[in-house]
Amino acid sequence: METVQLRRYVLEPGRMADFLAWFPTLLPVREQYGFRVLFALADEEHRTFTWAVAHDGDQDEFRRVEDAYHDSPERARVFETFPACVSDKEIGFAVSAV
Repeated sequence: METVQLRRYVLEPGRMADFLAWFPTLLPVREQYGFRVLFALADEEHRTFTWAVAHDGDQDEFRRVEDAYHDSPERARVFETFPACVSDKEIGFAVSAV
């Protein structure tokens, strides 16, 4: 079983480039905890960044591993350089619709 989390961020005007430069630094830490990025898409016109991350197991397992990831020193180091440009976000679990 695989659980997929869909994440959509609205970025502050003029900050997309800053976010896109930073985002790849996050991926190795996510991968260290068993997460796989399925896709990441930037829509500059609407200032949105949408991505999906998957992990083996059910939603409870996803949350358990995500909690460990959030508390990790590796993640903290990556977020030392976070450009703090997300003005809104939606995060939820998703299933295939086709």
